[in-house]
Amino acid sequence: MDSKKITEIIDKMSVEEKASFCSGENFWFLKKNEKFGIPQVMVSDGPHGLRKQESKADHLGIEKSVAAVCFPAGCLSAASFDPEITEMLGDSLGQECQHFDVATILGPSVNIKRSPLGGRNFEYYSEDPLVASKMATGFIKGVQRHHVGTSIKHFLANNQETRRMTSSSNIDERTLRELYLSAFEGAIKKAKPWTVMSSYNRVNGEYVGDSKHFLTDILRKEWGFDGMVMSDWGGVNDRVKSLKAGLDLEMPGTGEETTQQIIAAVENGSLSNKELDQAVKRILTFIFKYVDQHNSKDPLDLEHDHRVAQTVAEESIILLKNADQVLPLNSTQKVALIGEYAVTPRYQGGGSSHINSFKVVSAVAAAEKMGLDFDYAAGFNDQDQSEGEKLLQQAVAVAKKSQVAVVFAGLPDSFESEGYDRTKMQLPEYQNKLITAVAEVQPNTIVILHNGSPVEMPWINEVKGVIETYLGGQAVGQAVVNILTGKVNPSGKLAETFPVHLEDNPSYLFYGGQGDQVDYREGVFVGYRYYTSKKQPVLFPFGHGLSYTSFAYSNLILDQEQIDDTDRLTVNVDITNTGKVAGKEVVELYVASEKGKIIRPVIELKAFQKILLQPGETQTVSFELDKKAFAYWETKLHDWHVETGKYTIKIGSSVNDIRLEKQVKVLTTTRIPVEYNLNSTMGDILADPVAGPKLQAMMQQSAPTDVKQDDPDAAVSQEMMVAMVQSMPLRQLLSFVPGVTLTQLNQMLTVLNQK
Repeated sequence: MDSKKITEIIDKMSVEEKASFCSGENFWFLKKNEKFGIPQVMVSDGPHGLRKQESKADHLGIEKSVAAVCFPAGCLSAASFDPEITEMLGDSLGQECQHFDVATILGPSVNIKRSPLGGRNFEYYSEDPLVASKMATGFIKGVQRHHVGTSIKHFLANNQETRRMTSSSNIDERTLRELYLSAFEGAIKKAKPWTVMSSYNRVNGEYVGDSKHFLTDILRKEWGFDGMVMSDWGGVNDRVKSLKAGLDLEMPGTGEETTQQIIAAVENGSLSNKELDQAVKRILTFIFKYVDQHNSKDPLDLEHDHRVAQTVAEESIILLKNADQVLPLNSTQKVALIGEYAVTPRYQGGGSSHINSFKVVSAVAAAEKMGLDFDYAAGFNDQDQSEGEKLLQQAVAVAKKSQVAVVFAGLPDSFESEGYDRTKMQLPEYQNKLITAVAEVQPNTIVILHNGSPVEMPWINEVKGVIETYLGGQAVGQAVVNILTGKVNPSGKLAETFPVHLEDNPSYLFYGGQGDQVDYREGVFVGYRYYTSKKQPVLFPFGHGLSYTSFAYSNLILDQEQIDDTDRLTVNVDITNTGKVAGKEVVELYVASEKGKIIRPVIELKAFQKILLQPGETQTVSFELDKKAFAYWETKLHDWHVETGKYTIKIGSSVNDIRLEKQVKVLTTTRIPVEYNLNSTMGDILADPVAGPKLQAMMQQSAPTDVKQDDPDAAVSQEMMVAMVQSMPLRQLLSFVPGVTLTQLNQMLTVLNQK
């Protein structure tokens, strides 16, 4: 239905009918209106599988949903570093949504992983906004190809579960722009999701759902978003204020309470008819955008989608450690598979994204099908630890008589979920004890991890191999066995840093906040931006992931040595597979700025590309960088700004494994407005390309000359004098330069501040 017809419907609706339409009918459905030919449509949870509930409605994964496919969670799919993979996932998910009459899937989730403790980190993609944005872009494109909407969430700064419905994320403007808004910005501009979901929390004291600044000024006016904004479930603080701010649809339905509030606001003039009509138009546009394309159901092929889930897992699982090339396994080796997750894998998170998987493939089942020579021992039981020692000894015995031991460990369901944050970063102690005991009797021990976010590894030096599967979806068992045996060459990379200890994390001291106040004191120094800047040792760095082959980097070429910030820089680099098997490499491009006036991370990811190379093959990977690759958010301009200076282009296999680098000089074309005063320092003025020469000309005859430069015993050295002058405010010239008057200083300021 076109815009004109929708407007005609709205013109015929009463205020009461329009007000009623701004909230849901019930937990999952929007309202219908037979009088105007408006059908009822449904939204459903995601984002790594369809959770359509057919009986009782809930938002915490308690009630069962239709049988569907559980794809790898965002924590794993992001490790593919390949938007085509999340697009493939979204494509299957979109087909399922069409089949089950779901108008929109509630995802993707792109909130930044500020701390490993975030209870919902398993849904989120990365600690880096570029990775989060690109993965989300692929997901949105895949789903919406099937004329089904997505709802990118949770906008904005929903980085913890603790008191998430009342807490205030207190963040400075620059940090918001560079990290927390940036993750949403790229995906919204490039993929155009049908809807945006506002978060529960406040930002700097104001509920996001009440914020015209975020929902209208930035989201709509600046980014050009023209879709519908819906609330998180029960996430409306002030219905009239939120409607004026740009929150169109309240979910779920709340009866007549908020409808009457809207009607009263129109009647008393605090809400205009135009504002109400605008919200209703966005809702109706959303409904008919789906309905008009929903002429026939897409066929449901769950087996196909299961294979997609397996492919996504295989493209994303990360080989963290492979000492002495213990992997891949030899087909003749006797293997011990240890740990209950080898039989019942932990493959998804808890809460609103919990999927009723139509089938699950375990590693034991996959190993049996493949004909591997293995023995199995449970090793532990998450639910009942009364026989823990007995299970451990059985596992040790099985490991001892095998040639390789593979321990399946991870976080139990109760350790991480929507609704609460983790309290520690450790695995259960009985699992750590099991791994150590197995490694003592079996030197070829490999650990398979099932977890939604980083864990500490006190046994890391005792084992030869570590594979991170995160929450790998219902096909994770087959994917793991394929990687263990070399049928699949691992190519995943960490989209977040694994610190050695929880205390190493930059948000450690203030994560969770005090009461409802959560101060983001680490600023832009989140994840690898902090660890690299502080030179803090980590367990595994951002971007890390091993392969069964090797790659050589060579021939880094920048097409220019100097550019303006309005220009684009082309970067080419050759990558060669120097091993004996085909493999995929994620080529990562980082930018490092020389030390300037602005405190910045020492290195930031600005581009990446995943490529497939046959043995001996070389490919040239090309990147194009624009202004934003060199810019920071300047609060005086309220815009991106580049400091004139030298920037180093770094190409590597991880943030800590840089293979090649070259410098480019970037010149700014924008001057930051500045108003000098008597407290402005000489150093700041002299560094100004416009004001500096003016000051030098005025002070040429006034500099102190009484310091003897040839006297090694002089109390005042040249270095000391330079430092003092650099930090000296203009007003101090009255004290140190004979004859200077206040009138003269004010005259100097007039000249310096001339535009």
